[in-house]
Amino acid sequence: MSSFQKSQIGNTELAIDALGFGCASLGNLYHAVSDEEAADILTSAWTNGFRYFDTAPHYGQGLSERRVGDALRTSSDYVLSTKVGRLLRPAGYAAERHGFVSPMPFDIEYDYSYDGVMRSFEDSLQRLGLDRIDILYMHDIGPVTHGDDNDRLFPIAMDGGYRAMDELRRNGLVSAIGLGVNEYEVCERALEHGDWDCFLLAGRYTLLEQESLDSFLPKCVDRNCSIVIGGAYNSGILATGVSGKGPWNYDYGPAPEDVVKKVAAIESLCGEFDIPMAAAALQFPLAHPAVASVIPGIGKVSRINQTLNLFATKIPHEFWSALAERGLIRDDAPTPTGKPDE
Repeated sequence: MSSFQKSQIGNTELAIDALGFGCASLGNLYHAVSDEEAADILTSAWTNGFRYFDTAPHYGQGLSERRVGDALRTSSDYVLSTKVGRLLRPAGYAAERHGFVSPMPFDIEYDYSYDGVMRSFEDSLQRLGLDRIDILYMHDIGPVTHGDDNDRLFPIAMDGGYRAMDELRRNGLVSAIGLGVNEYEVCERALEHGDWDCFLLAGRYTLLEQESLDSFLPKCVDRNCSIVIGGAYNSGILATGVSGKGPWNYDYGPAPEDVVKKVAAIESLCGEFDIPMAAAALQFPLAHPAVASVIPGIGKVSRINQTLNLFATKIPHEFWSALAERGLIRDDAPTPTGKPDE
């Protein structure tokens, strides 16, 4: 069984593993996973040392939460995060929507108000069938999800929504609060409106993207606000590479030509050093002092050992130096500690 380095979340007493388990796939993201398969995946993950699990009401409209709760109910030494901001309303049908195949028969209603957050928290406890949630993220606030309507929703989220989350934290019902989003700019803006412990940032600090180094990540270091990285493979392109037949996925859609070209250059360099590009993608974010954990999505039992092997792959410091020298990552991007080959 693997054991992972732990990092403290912000100024809390909560510590999480450097490698966590993203549970979107257990909500039937892009393809169906049976209840039996989901149980096998989670059992194998636990047996292999995973102890931090991230889910959300959005993942299969409650399906992922139900499955995760079933798997964790007889255990105690886990860390669990879920999210608020979406309420689930009975729909009377379970057709594919929002990328989830055969979800639970609910529709989504965005609600970032005080009452909406409190109800979402209670609903999640009911779906999970658990007596605690450790980290509570405000899910998908920001213009990427809401467009112009974010101008209306953001003040509501930073007022009533934050007040509810802070109350849950102060009352000991959750250990940490933050945002779970695909855009760092809204996190940076949120820092001015509350005392956040952590942010789950998907796809915005990876081998392909480091713009968050400009001001957001330094602010997180200054304020001791931890980062959990989702989407380390940028929707798959950093795992599959581009040497085979496309199309290649990037940021939940087809990869643009400039991204394909950059991935090809990274993939070529990985070939020179005989290391899997996915290993470099998985390990890279953790070098930043603000980053506490990376949580790849895992939807098959076979992917568990594969992920553990990628995480354990030894990557020489010369590789990281070459990435910077060739302009494939920013010069100011911290890289994992590596020692020259002896």
